[in-house]
This record gives sequence, C-alpha cells and structure tokens, in this order.
Amino acid sequence: MTFILWGEPVGKGRPRFWQGHAVTPPKTKAYEKEVARIYKMYGGEMMSGPVRIAVTAWYRIPKSASKKLKHQMEIGEVRPTKKPDIDNVMKIIMDGLTGVAYEDDKQVVEFRIDKFYDYEPKVTVLIEEDQ
Repeated sequence: MTFILWGEPVGKGRPRFWQGHAVTPPKTKAYEKEVARIYKMYGGEMMSGPVRIAVTAWYRIPKSASKKLKHQMEIGEVRPTKKPDIDNVMKIIMDGLTGVAYEDDKQVVEFRIDKFYDYEPKVTVLIEEDQ
C-alpha cells in the first residue's frame, strides 16, 4: 500500500538526556504518531512477515530559485542535499510504523529512500510484505 504525509519531510530527532533518562523530542513523537495515524487512515493493517518499504521525501522547490534551476529540480536533475538527513527521515517513518504496520522494525528486510524536489512538499511511503 502507498500513503502520503503532506508537508516538509521530518527527520528523527536525537534523544535529549534529562535527569539520566533519554527523552524523545516532542516534534519526533508527534510526527511518529502522525505516520501511524495516516497509515491506519489509508487502511493499513499489521503485517506478520518480512516487510519492504520505499520512501520518497519531496522537498519544496524554493521560490527564489531561477527558472532554469526550478526546471532542473522539477525533472529530478537537481536533487536536495539539505536537512533532514536521509537516514533520519527513514528512521522516523520506520519507528512510526512500529506497532501498527509490523511488530518490530527487525521485520523490515529491504528499504529504499530518495529525495526529490516538488512544489508540494510531502513524504510518500510504499510498504508491502515481502513475498
């Protein structure tokens, strides 16, 4: 199944330590809950076997970019090299799906992630059981 999270891609925040305990940043917690909510809203169910995930993070094309640069961004010739880091985007998606799409992210046997530009920032997620 495929689902979309509208808005700028968000990366997994580093835990902060407070009184000897690791605390997940509120923005990270909120986005992980949103991933789970959207997955369920699209009709996603718990998968028991191995899982494959493909994520595409679409970053907003800057209004300040020249026409030529905007065109290069549109066709994927120029791709984002900005934060959040690609591994942190994948981690927040995988953690958000834990407990709703699969019991544990150890079930994920394959994943792919790409970064592109678009006029509508979003994250698209394709998740399926590996047959």
